[in-house]
Amino acid sequence: GEPEGVLMFDETGFVKKGKDSVGVARQYCGTLGKVENCQVGVFAAYASRHGYALVAKRLFMPEAWFSEDYAERRQKCQVPEELRFHTKPQLAAEMVKAIRVEGRLPFKYLVADCLYGNSPDFLDAIDACVGVTSLVSIPSDTRCWLQRPVTTEKTYKYKGAMRSQRVVAPEVAAPLTVAALAQSLPSSGWYRRRVSEGTKGPIEYEFARKRVTLCKDDLPDRTVWLVIKRTRGANPTYAFSISNAPESAPLRLFVWLSGIRWAVEQSFEETKTELGMAHYEVRKYLGWHHHMLTSMLAHFF
Repeated sequence: GEPEGVLMFDETGFVKKGKDSVGVARQYCGTLGKVENCQVGVFAAYASRHGYALVAKRLFMPEAWFSEDYAERRQKCQVPEELRFHTKPQLAAEMVKAIRVEGRLPFKYLVADCLYGNSPDFLDAIDACVGVTSLVSIPSDTRCWLQRPVTTEKTYKYKGAMRSQRVVAPEVAAPLTVAALAQSLPSSGWYRRRVSEGTKGPIEYEFARKRVTLCKDDLPDRTVWLVIKRTRGANPTYAFSISNAPESAPLRLFVWLSGIRWAVEQSFEETKTELGMAHYEVRKYLGWHHHMLTSMLAHFF
């Protein structure tokens, strides 16, 4: 590791037959791009100028696995009794905190896809890492304001008692979706930048950015950089991210961070195709973690 290191989060699926493997269920499998009977692991990867590696893992256990119907299966798979249901972003947030507390792997930057960027738990875990700059993807229907809106107290009567509620002032315009905001930007607001070198030449995108205040439960939330990336051509596709970077952050920082996540995808591909990460017959909770750790260590060396 090094002080300028990048921590990144993503999940990957392991297709399985049958119902006896720990955490297995019909759920979205990113490897296949559809719902399938599989296990899903949430992983942290790390990249610096010295290389890249997978550095932490958690098995995602679907909520059904914590019901009474699964009690016998939990016992057979030796699932720890103290384990409770956590969403994938909550598992990632746990890893962020653990890596930060251990202090053995320094990092200055953090990236993740929109599953995590849409999670208050994950964003709060990033906020707790003072001095860390993040770039996390968000869905296209995320709402925001270009200026932080004024709020006011609204009083109302409920069951005979007077109550108050914070609301956005009536004169404030409704929040925009980030997709609508992207469409409204003038051509002068876009900058063509090279992200990486591909097999057929340089890979270029167009970038734009705006300071926005996110909308949460119809109220203003955190103020962030909205970074928009689109493909070139007549029918561009758009990708949206938010960053906690300071107002003075240069565009080149966001361009670089937008392309760095290849490291976690490359780690999955290499570990699965070359080192048998997805080829296992273990069914128990500890067995899954042992196999993943062995694959991660082999990949590291």
